Amino acid sequence: MSRRWVSERKRDPYYKRAKRENYYSRAAYKLMQMDERFGIIRKGDAVIDLGAAPGGWSQVAVERSAPDGLVISIDLRRISEIKGAITMRGDAFAPETVEKIIALLESKGRGRADVILSDMSPNISGVYDIDHAKSIDLVKRAMELCGALLRPGGTFVAKVFEGESMKELKNEAKERFRMVKPHSPDATRERSSEIYIVCKGFRS
Repeated sequence: MSRRWVSERKRDPYYKRAKRENYYSRAAYKLMQMDERFGIIRKGDAVIDLGAAPGGWSQVAVERSAPDGLVISIDLRRISEIKGAITMRGDAFAPETVEKIIALLESKGRGRADVILSDMSPNISGVYDIDHAKSIDLVKRAMELCGALLRPGGTFVAKVFEGESMKELKNEAKERFRMVKPHSPDATRERSSEIYIVCKGFRS
């Protein structure tokens, strides 16, 4: 973690705002902005947040699905305590984790989730082509989970690094969803290569 990065973060208006408004990360505002534009989370929705740590997206999901929503947050790392969310530490792609999520949905009277969110990022190598390919693979794996966890007509949102495989990813998403929109929220850092793919209308 360089001094320059720390200095830039401290000057970042979204970082300051997150601290002031008690969100665990500035990423919370990316989800808010996408939700305001695309209507991702509705009151009462069951939301699964993949790669949830430290918990900023889950905080927003709890707020926007209240009062009758259900938020399940999963990450390999420890997730900060989030009032109103059920946190789970583990590999989201492991069969036993998927089985636990399905059992949890059923125990709460839900067949499947209404929304699956993924702000997951691969381990960064520093070689852009490799990192892009790894991020594409991560989104594809998250999209595969929709078959087991997302209801027909549901919504999927995932982070990806821009690059030459984006067209292929969009085409795959269009086979599974009625609407597919790449989007860069205003809260995304200017120098960042990340973008989000917003997919609505899951074809089960």
